[in-house]
Amino acid sequence: MGLGHKIRTGYAKLSFLSRLARQSHDAKTLPALPCQIMKQDGDRLRSLALFGAGVSGLLGCATIAYSDEAEHGLAVPNYPWPHQGILSSYDHASIRRGHQVYQQVCASCHSMSLISFRDLVGVAYTEEETKAMAAEIEVVDGPNDEGEMFTRPGKLSDRFPQPYANEQAARFANGGAYPPDLSLITKARHNGQNYVFGLLTGYRDPPAGISIREGLHYNPYFPGGAIAMPKMLNDGAIEYEDGTPATEAQMGKDVVTFLSWAAEPEMEERKLMGFKWIFVLSLALLQAAYYRRLKWSVLKSRKLVLDVVN
Repeated sequence: MGLGHKIRTGYAKLSFLSRLARQSHDAKTLPALPCQIMKQDGDRLRSLALFGAGVSGLLGCATIAYSDEAEHGLAVPNYPWPHQGILSSYDHASIRRGHQVYQQVCASCHSMSLISFRDLVGVAYTEEETKAMAAEIEVVDGPNDEGEMFTRPGKLSDRFPQPYANEQAARFANGGAYPPDLSLITKARHNGQNYVFGLLTGYRDPPAGISIREGLHYNPYFPGGAIAMPKMLNDGAIEYEDGTPATEAQMGKDVVTFLSWAAEPEMEERKLMGFKWIFVLSLALLQAAYYRRLKWSVLKSRKLVLDVVN
């Protein structure tokens, strides 16, 4: 075997090995392009999925908000009630006007079973005025010595009269709806004062596409939007004793003030007592701070010297 033959054989082996290496390299690198394309397509699909989820979430939130508004009523605005301040008190003239609105507008359907005539003394009326007001009603009392019930004129200890004898009579007179008791209405409803005011002044014509059943009235602040009580406050519906113009907003503000007082008649006394306690505790805090400074001033001003030599 000559030298030339060996050279040709080695060259053939090298060529074969190079071809194998090139095929192996191509087999590893050729699939990279489809994988890269699939990765880009996956990123696009993931982005589209996230965008679709976001849109679905927004639509879901809008649907929930709309259904919540339809179920619980439109959110009422917050009004600046003058008695909501820390040291603010009720407007007693407004309480008196609000009681007049209740008597002439609301009392024919709504009761206030927790309020007595004597509660009005010193708040909105004098004792003589309240006694005269109570004497105008007839109260069933008894039994007498013969075991029979009798009627008598009202007195200060009597509660406000009930418009209906029982719940069944109230529902029958109001088409199945039961007028709630108003003694604690501003506490029994969420955002009570604003809700009651918004409800009384919020009657509107139903928007396009919404039909209200006969006997009901559209009010966006009432849960469901349909309420059995018709609009009761209209400009000039009553005549105030003090000459205040009886506009719808004025009557709504006055009757809500009266109902707020009825639900929380002790508010002014509670605020006054709280202010007194804060004042007394502030004096006690100042005295404690002075006493602490007096007792500890000697120790805090003492200077300790460490003599390491001796």
